[in-house]
Amino acid sequence: MDLPALLDTLDPAAPLAERHLWLVDALAWVRGEGNDVNASVARLRSFVEALEHNEALQARWRDWLRVFVGAIDITPLLADFGFGPRSAFMSELAHRLRHKVLPGTPETTDLAELFALLLPARADVHWIKALDTHTLQRLGQLLPDGATQVWNDALMDALTFCVSQVSATGFASEIRIRMSDTAKAEKPFHELPSTLEGLRREVRVHGTHSEEAAQAAERLREQLDECRHAAYTVYHHLEEHGVSVGIVFRLRQMREHIVRIKQLLDCLLSDKPGRANAALLGDLVQIGIDNRSVRALVASSSHLTAAKVAERSAESGEHYITRNGAEYLGMLRKAAGGGFVLGFTTWLKFGLVGLGLSAFWSGFAAGFNYAASFVLIMLLHWTVATKQPAVTAPAMVAKLKDIKATGAVRRFVDEVANLIRSQIASILGNIGLVIPTVALLSLALQFVTGTPMIDADKAHHTLDDHHLLGPTVIFAAFTGVLLFASSIIAGWVENGFVFHRLDSALAHNPRFTRVLGKARAQRWAGVLRNNISGLAANISLGFMLGLLPVIAEFFGLGLQVRHVTLSAGQVTAAAFALGTDVLRLPAFWWAVAGVALIGPINLTVSFYLAFRLALQAQAISTTNRQLIGAAIRRRLRSAPLSFVLPWRVRTEPDDDAAPDSPGGTHG
Repeated sequence: MDLPALLDTLDPAAPLAERHLWLVDALAWVRGEGNDVNASVARLRSFVEALEHNEALQARWRDWLRVFVGAIDITPLLADFGFGPRSAFMSELAHRLRHKVLPGTPETTDLAELFALLLPARADVHWIKALDTHTLQRLGQLLPDGATQVWNDALMDALTFCVSQVSATGFASEIRIRMSDTAKAEKPFHELPSTLEGLRREVRVHGTHSEEAAQAAERLREQLDECRHAAYTVYHHLEEHGVSVGIVFRLRQMREHIVRIKQLLDCLLSDKPGRANAALLGDLVQIGIDNRSVRALVASSSHLTAAKVAERSAESGEHYITRNGAEYLGMLRKAAGGGFVLGFTTWLKFGLVGLGLSAFWSGFAAGFNYAASFVLIMLLHWTVATKQPAVTAPAMVAKLKDIKATGAVRRFVDEVANLIRSQIASILGNIGLVIPTVALLSLALQFVTGTPMIDADKAHHTLDDHHLLGPTVIFAAFTGVLLFASSIIAGWVENGFVFHRLDSALAHNPRFTRVLGKARAQRWAGVLRNNISGLAANISLGFMLGLLPVIAEFFGLGLQVRHVTLSAGQVTAAAFALGTDVLRLPAFWWAVAGVALIGPINLTVSFYLAFRLALQAQAISTTNRQLIGAAIRRRLRSAPLSFVLPWRVRTEPDDDAAPDSPGGTHG
């Protein structure tokens, strides 16, 4: 549609929806293709010129604006647009999902609801902010009488609503009880409503551009800063006592409300209101675009939780990194113990398959078998090789908190070498004992029952399942994802355990102490506090290994799990069932090659995912990541055996401190 045709359809008497659709079309015409800001600004100037040179059209435009402003509520756009309903994370998540699915309607009196239809594109941000002062002044001269007062009243109402939201957040019990003692004593939120009322009084008595109004606005800004500083003390409590996504979301919403209040003050009191209004409008368009993203909401609200999960995983991961020969041998012994238990797990797995359970209950039984075995290994202080990378990666990245320090990168490379050696030791220990354990169990079953652990058909099927050229690589990578997911679940569960102070509740709650006795309740609370992360990781991993293949099969995905130690046990059982002739079968050697590849893939995928999460949690910049990669490559060239055997290697000089770059330190 060209400009004359657009202006011909301008009708103040049109129905509500038709008027709003005309405005949608007008802004779409200004936007154009959206790839040329100057062209959009030029089109808006043409629109203004057309109105300026036609008095009848100008009168019709003012009548249209008068009807538009009289029928629509401006305040929700200024006060509520971009904020979650009731300041709740789940409410905002549901709100965004609903708006992604359901279309908007122009038949509304809520300008916030209409806004997404009027200015939906990122290009709108650019052309609005590119408007020059002269063009904005010309636009202002085309407004009807009384429009400025209506706008100022809407700004003052929006200020009232936003300030009330800030006060409500500050007075919320979950925020208030977590503030520092100093912040509670200063009571900044108590003074906020009266400070706003002082501004309202000065504006009413002396006007928006008076010195008294400017001083009152400055007092409000200072009071808001005090409220923000008081609320930020909550983060220190969360870092020490566990993180809540809901609380982090409320704090973020409060910070954005304070920013909005300051923008509204600029629009109300500025001596160049056109420029301030255009800046606010452009920001609102950007907020509208950002607030349609579910991913952005989850990422912004859960960043601190992710950092805390990585930190808690780092605490657990320290126990799985060996740094000398004695610790290396200790890891071999612990892994051998884990392999011994998983040998019995393999036997039970084949036994459960023989029961002929339905798909779900077969998966549940397998998951229970895995979970119980992993928990037993944990309680015996043994280890399962593939569970380590997801917790050791954050432990390594924690070394990079002070990456600018001299020698920090070299020390990190040392940790990489220590980790890889530890993984090799754990895989060797697991497989080194699971194979003889399964072989001995098969021999015992053959002696007692006359039949091996599995029959020949099942043995051939097992070898085919682990064929190197089959889907083994994909299934091993999928298992690596599950290994990482179990560490995330463990971190979330432990964070929730600490955040809700469940150890204290178990130790002192009368309902528990009456049943268990005070001493036993305190002992159980301590045991759970020390082991909750491990229990959550092992139980969740076990049931994911058992149930997710069944669920995937229901959806026709055909995903299976390939865990290196369990796979080694299964191939051993198949080989024993087929006897010495198995050595002449190509399928056996292909399966052996498949098992040899499963371990590195399990480890690589789970470590990579955990490593990326930890890097983001520690805010390591791209530049410093490249520096780390270069240092690792240098170590591979200069001392490759340091990644395999626990030998002391010659260290490099402490000249590898990271450069001073934005984001290169712990955020």
